[in-house]
This record gives sequence, structure tokens and C-alpha cells, in this order.
Amino acid sequence: MAKHLVAVVGRPNVGKSTFVNRIAQADDAIVHSMRGVTRDRSYHEADWNGESFTLIDTGGIEMGDEDAFQTSIRNQAFTAANECDVILFVVDGKTGINADDEEVARSLRKANVPVLLVVNKIDDPNNLDSIYEFYNLGLGDPWPVSALHGTGTGDLLDETVKLLREAPERFDPNAEDAINVAIIGRPNAGKSSITNMLSQNDRSIVSDVAGTTRDAIDTVVHHEGKAYRLVDTAGLRRKSQIDEDVEYYGFVRSMRAIDRAQVVLLMVDGTLGLTDQDQRIAGFAAERGCAMVIVLNKWDIVEGAEAKERVRDQVAERLQFVSYAPVIAVSALTGKNTHRIWEMIDKAYAGYNARVSTSALNNWLAEIRDFGHSISQGKKLLKLKYATQTATCPPQITFFANHPEIVTDNYERYLEGRLRRSFEFTGTPIRIKFKRKD
Repeated sequence: MAKHLVAVVGRPNVGKSTFVNRIAQADDAIVHSMRGVTRDRSYHEADWNGESFTLIDTGGIEMGDEDAFQTSIRNQAFTAANECDVILFVVDGKTGINADDEEVARSLRKANVPVLLVVNKIDDPNNLDSIYEFYNLGLGDPWPVSALHGTGTGDLLDETVKLLREAPERFDPNAEDAINVAIIGRPNAGKSSITNMLSQNDRSIVSDVAGTTRDAIDTVVHHEGKAYRLVDTAGLRRKSQIDEDVEYYGFVRSMRAIDRAQVVLLMVDGTLGLTDQDQRIAGFAAERGCAMVIVLNKWDIVEGAEAKERVRDQVAERLQFVSYAPVIAVSALTGKNTHRIWEMIDKAYAGYNARVSTSALNNWLAEIRDFGHSISQGKKLLKLKYATQTATCPPQITFFANHPEIVTDNYERYLEGRLRRSFEFTGTPIRIKFKRKD
């Protein structure tokens, strides 16, 4: 059974993200004094009186403004309102009603779900004179709150939960078992386009302006009987290039998304080839033990066989440390080869969860010993006596040896290569440990 959804909507800078963080008791939603910080809708888990639900934080709605993002932001906000069970319409109790509030209220009065009018920034609960003008919006009784101090939120949540308990149940039997897939890469590599292609909707705002996505946002997608939780992340840059506070917060969210991912799709802009940033991003994911698929995007506009071969050679040479990751070339714009992404995610996830029996490992180890390749240091000669798999996600193989202290990086890489040739570890890192056994 899926959780109920509560959409938080309103014009910019009325405190929606502060309100979401207060209710979710977390700092997931980016809060900043700059207008328009929240662009996409993002999802946050919350609980009140034993009722769990999901808050959707939306971008600020400006009805008359038509800048590069506002139309998409407005559509995203109204999409969130259409898919939820309760709408919380947040207005600013200090500035009062403006034209955008009236336009949004006019749209929300047509909604098929309950709407609660939340008057934020009422920091003095004993002075409620400013809330009465909000009755003019025609959305019933206003709920005075202070997202900053938390006053009034308890009564509001009581009413919200009451409405949720009356709402129809949402069934999503596979969501809890979804494979967590983080879509990572440099700004403007096509992450949001791939997310929208895979989810077959406009879940993320897509723009040719680098840095459009600032939050990490989740989408659960069902494909051929399996559930996948796609996390479209803000583009990762070098820390020295992160000038705005907001972009830094997006970087932190992206790192969190990688931390909870099981598989990452590393998006590489095929028209630019592999960059230092791509290497660094792959390193972040490898350090955290994620399975990986490398996606060469915009392949339809990479001109000529030589240029394509040059990009593939770059990837093979500069991403040797994740040579286990399968590489596929796609076009998010045309959809060419994007169906293969599902196949590669499944393979990488299978490798990430792979378990090799102890008997199979020790039969393999007997072959290694027969091959005769070992290392020595002075009078010490390394002898591998026993092997067993001690973890999955990612797989970890522990070797018991007489002198584990003399193992070199080259010998460890040799063992990893032999493991990969003998067992199915496609797309996943392998952790190798050595313990003493006399």
C-alpha cells in the first residue's frame, strides 16, 4: 500500500520549503532567501500521529511571469496538486494577498481533493488579525502557522491526517522493493531528459540551461514487473566551481542520493567526451560501493565513426578504475537505445547482489594456486589458504592468508580480474579483504 501524497503549493518565498522541513523534521528541502530556489517538485517523508505520508514540495507559482523556467515550474506545481490526496496552499501572512495568490486560489477551487489554506509567518499566535483577509480567497478557514517556530502546525497536521484517513487508499505493491537508481553526471549531460524518458512523463524540468535541477527528486517507475526508484540529481561540479550557496546545497543532495543508491547511471555528454568532472563523479560513486552503468548521451549528434570511437577510447582509458561498468550509447532526445538502460540496470543490480558459494570460491582458489602466481617479500611467500564471500551490495570476498600484510595493490587487482572472469560481477565493484590464517 503506497503512502498518501500531500502537495505544498504557493507563490515564491512564502516559506513552503521551510514548512516542508518543519513537517518532515529534516533539511531535505532547500531553503534560501532567493526567489525560485525550488524548481522541480521534490518528495519528502513525514509522519503524524502514526499516519505516514509523503510531502511534495513544489516550485513557487507566478501566474503572470513567463521567464525561462516559470511555465515549467507552474506546470510542475499543478501536476503535483493533481496527483495528491490533500493540497496545502501556503500564503504569506505578513504581506497579505496578492494577484498570484488569487489566481492560484481560483485554480485550486476546482480541485477534486481537499485544500487547506495555510497562512504562514504568523509568529505571534495571540495576534491573528492579519489572517481574516484570506477568507476572500474562498478556500474556507485559514490555518495560521509559523513554519519557522512550529506554532500552529500541530492543529494543521491533525486536520491533514484526518483528511488523509478519509482519502482512497493508494496501492503500489512494488514500491517498497524498488531498485534505487541515481542518475548522476555533469550539469546539462541530459539527466532530466533520461529521467523523463524512462518514466514516460515530465517529472523533471528539462532545459538547455546548465544547473536547472537543484534538488534530488525521486520517481518510482514500473517496468516489466519490476519497480525502480529513479533519483534525478543536480549536476555535480567541482566544489571550487560551486559559487551559489543553493548550488552547493544541490551538490550535497546529490551526494546523499549516491549514498542511498544501489545502481548509478553516470551520464556522459557524448558531444563533449569524458571530462575531469566525469572522472570525479565516477570516483564518488565507486568509493560508496554503488553498481554503475555508463551512459553516453547525445550519441545522435556525435558526428562520424572516428569521433565516436575517440569518446569510447577516452572512457576506457580514463575510467579504468570502474572498468566493470557496462557502457551504452543512447539519445535521450530521440529515445534511441534508451530501452537498453533497463537491461543494463538489471545486470548491474544482479552483480551488486551476487553471491558465490564458498565451495565454488575455493575450487576457483585451487586453480589460482595451481597457476602458481603469488608474491613474496624477503623470506615471506604469500599463500592464500581459504576464501569466502562475506558481504553483498557490493560483493565482498575475504581471503585468509599466511602473510596478508605483504599483499600489493597489483596483486589485489590481479585477483579481482580473475574473479570477474570466473563469476558474474557485471557492473558492480568488488571489495577484497585479507585476514591472517597461519
